[in-house]
Order: sequence, then C-alpha cells, then structure tokens
Amino acid sequence: MPGTGFGRRVALGMAGAVLASPTLAQGRFPDRAIRVLVPFPPGGTTDIQMRALCEGASRRLGQPIVIENRPGAGGSLGATALAQGTRPDGYTLSCMPNSIFRIPVMMARPSYDPMEDFTWVIRLVGYTFGIVVRADAPWRTLQELLADARANPGKITYGTPGVATLDVTMERIAQLSGGIQWVHVPFRGGADNIQALLAGQINVSAESSVWAELVLDGRLRLLATWGEERPARFPMAPTLREAGVPVVNSSPYGLAGPKGMDPEIVAALHDAFRDALQDPAHLAILERFNMPLMYADGAAYARYAREFYAEDSAMVRAMGLRF
Repeated sequence: MPGTGFGRRVALGMAGAVLASPTLAQGRFPDRAIRVLVPFPPGGTTDIQMRALCEGASRRLGQPIVIENRPGAGGSLGATALAQGTRPDGYTLSCMPNSIFRIPVMMARPSYDPMEDFTWVIRLVGYTFGIVVRADAPWRTLQELLADARANPGKITYGTPGVATLDVTMERIAQLSGGIQWVHVPFRGGADNIQALLAGQINVSAESSVWAELVLDGRLRLLATWGEERPARFPMAPTLREAGVPVVNSSPYGLAGPKGMDPEIVAALHDAFRDALQDPAHLAILERFNMPLMYADGAAYARYAREFYAEDSAMVRAMGLRF
C-alpha cells in the first residue's frame, strides 16, 4: 500500500523518527486528538472492541483517539457525518458496519453514497452473530422456534440493534423457512436489545456476541450462530446451516474517512490500527466476544465494499425492504 514506510515512521514518532513527507512534516500529523465515530451505544460489542483497538492505535500515533458514540439509524450515523461536510484531514474516522451499504438502497433520499463518499482505511474484524432466547423460553432449538413462528404468524417478536442490521438476515431466515411472519423490534444497539430480552419485552434477540457471558451464566439460551463454524466457546450451538437454514453471516467492519484523504495520512492511520489489532488487550476482547480478525488494507477494503454493495443491494431490492 502506498506510503506504508511513512506510516511506520509516524508510528515511531515518539522515538524521534524523522517524517519523510514535506507536506505532512509541516502538519505534523497527527498533532491533536483523532475522533472515531462508533454508530452504536456504549457497552455493546462494537463499542468495547473499538475502545480496546483505539487505545493501542493511540500509543502508536502519539495522540489520543476519542470514541464518539452515535447510535441510531441502523448504524449509519457515522457514515452520514463523514459524507456531510467532515474535513478529509484524518482527524475524523468512522466505524463502518455493513448496514451502511444497504440503508441508502432502502431510502427514497439517501444521505450518502457508499461508493463515492468515503476513503476506506482498514478492515478490522467480524462478528459472531447468534439467535438467543431467555433460559426459560419454550424453544430449545432453532427449529422449534421456527415451527412455532410458522404456526403462529405475528406472535413472535425479535429484537436487533437497529433497522437494516440483523433484521435483513432474520427476514432472509423467515423466507427460507416457509414464509414466516414475525415482528421486528429495532433498538439503538446491542445492550438495549439484550436488556429488552431479559426483561421479557421481546421473545428473541438477533445480536452479536454481547450475549456471550449471559449464555455461559445460564440466563440466555443460544439457539444458533451465523458463521461458517461453531464458535470455540459455544460448541453446543449449531450454525444456521447445521440447523437447516443455508445462511452464513460474519459481517466484517472497519474504518473509513471522508473522500479525498491524503494517501500518506491514510497509510499512517492504517499502519497504527493494523499493528494495534495484535495488542494482547485487543486480542483478549476478540476472544471474549468470539470475533474473528478479518484484516484488509485500504485498497482491499475498497474492493470488498464494491463487491458487498453490489451483492447486498441486489438482495435488499429483491426482498423489497424499504423504510
């Protein structure tokens, strides 16, 4: 990736390395705090993972990295902020969940174009998603839940961390399971979703692995996970495919900035976050939440964005999903 050597020198700036680029030497990037927008509330899987990662990247860049939570709108408020007047100077980035690709397709007047409005910096990690119910729920398997939903249209409510997030996969599961009709209840993030389940306000949660400790403690029952393989910590739970539903979803996410960023600034940011991926404290968070590393550099992340957008937008249109 262009500028990679420069990025390493920036990461070593605290040790007295000399900046090679005259333009950036004059600007001393970074010379102040960097802001990272996390489009979910505090306390969820994404928020916890990004805080651990940013701590490591901050040490490498020699400046604070401040997390700013912007929950709501299906995880798209960070992307919207980048596209609406944020300067492409490297001091504002956003976490980019895959929902940012489908939301514009579902809107009559989208607030951004995912193919034109961003500079892709680095892809980071993926999720372990799962379908969980309370431990006292009547369904012990996913097939029992699906059979009940088929027999009782509109009876079962399921929560997600927002519109155009995991509801897309849940509606895909419904289509592939005989045209199930269940009721989607969107929340502002994973913590709210799981709390509503524990309180009995909804029947089911489709959520990233913020449920992990509650499953291990026996308060929630994990009916199925959505990845290629069963997570090491939850070998008792089948994948969707093992449960008879041909769906796989690990949903990698990363960081982007506004369009038009200086390539050498992108390289400096990329290198710092790439190296921070391997920090022991960050790896411990990934293990805690069963999150796979899904690293890609900026160019590869941009290719992924194009390919995923084409595939996902076609699926959303075929399913007729609209706001």
